[in-house]
Amino acid sequence: MTIDPIDLTAALIRCPSITPVDAGALLLLEDLLSKAGFDCTRVDRNGTPNLFARWGDKGAEKSLGFNGHTDVVPVGDVAAWTKDPFGAVIEDGILWGRGATDMKSGVAAFAAAAIDYVTQTPPNGAIIIAITGDEEGDAQDGTIALLDWMDRNEERMTDCLVGEPTCPNAMGEMMKIGRRGSMTGFFTAKGVQGHVAYPHRAKNPVPALARLMDQLASHTLDEGTEHFDGSTLAVTTFDTGNAVTNIIPAECRATVNIRFNDAHRAEDLIAWFEAKASKMSEDTGIDIQVTTKVSGESFVTPPGAFVDLVARAVTAETGLVPELSTSGGTSDARFVKNHCPVVEFGLVGKTMHQVDERVPVRQIEALKNIYTRVIEDYFK
Repeated sequence: MTIDPIDLTAALIRCPSITPVDAGALLLLEDLLSKAGFDCTRVDRNGTPNLFARWGDKGAEKSLGFNGHTDVVPVGDVAAWTKDPFGAVIEDGILWGRGATDMKSGVAAFAAAAIDYVTQTPPNGAIIIAITGDEEGDAQDGTIALLDWMDRNEERMTDCLVGEPTCPNAMGEMMKIGRRGSMTGFFTAKGVQGHVAYPHRAKNPVPALARLMDQLASHTLDEGTEHFDGSTLAVTTFDTGNAVTNIIPAECRATVNIRFNDAHRAEDLIAWFEAKASKMSEDTGIDIQVTTKVSGESFVTPPGAFVDLVARAVTAETGLVPELSTSGGTSDARFVKNHCPVVEFGLVGKTMHQVDERVPVRQIEALKNIYTRVIEDYFK
């Protein structure tokens, strides 16, 4: 049984699976995997579609996992697209469509590699494929739901490869061995509204919140660690909702996002936010409250047996030695790292989330070859 990863990618693109709609993508994969001998289970939660598939014995000593998602971001202005965003047109060696890069091609490549391998050379162990339809959304009922279900049912991956796009410019130049943490702080400063001609009768929250934002933005969190660049903090909004010039507003809001490395934990950064807000309230008499949302903690899978195995497979197929990076945004690897060692490798990600998202078909073929080599080497 041989699966063409290009045809499979095209078939998945034709499923308009904008988060949280599945549009048949997981049904397509479930059918293919079941026919290849995988035991498939739908692990849907709160309307979010998820698929767990295992070939081999439950509790195998070696169990290689692949993780990915079939949901995609909205297409935006359809008229701005050169091709139908869900048409999966192939022209001049390029496959066009939403999800072509992020990450239906990755899912197709590892599914095709796994199916071909188990039907031709059954491994001494298990292969697990965990696919969600909720990576581009809030991500609370996707890979988290799959991992929760796996824990309850004593399913285990010994190592996992996430198929997200990882290469900036050339296929094979970068793989991810970790990710920065991400946390957002929402600050609300409350004063007393009044006429600008009588400021003594008002209590202006704007200067206090502006001072606090400057203190946060001016602070150096760290200078970087062994595997990470320095953590960053950005003030992303500052709003009063004040449409006139002669009123001192009663309330002001600001938002801050931190991308942090393994020198920090989210709980420590939250405590720092709260301490700074409390001190500014004390100094100015303006009540400043802060709430936070943690999207993920920082993590790293140190270079070792699994990292080296994936890197060697990439080099063997592309001729490039991949940089071991922790750059970029968040991915579902931030959840998998609580379950087992995890790394990420996938396509060049230049067009992901863009109008006219597309991928050279030769990259999809190369990605399947890399994943096939990972499986072969893993079960040697």
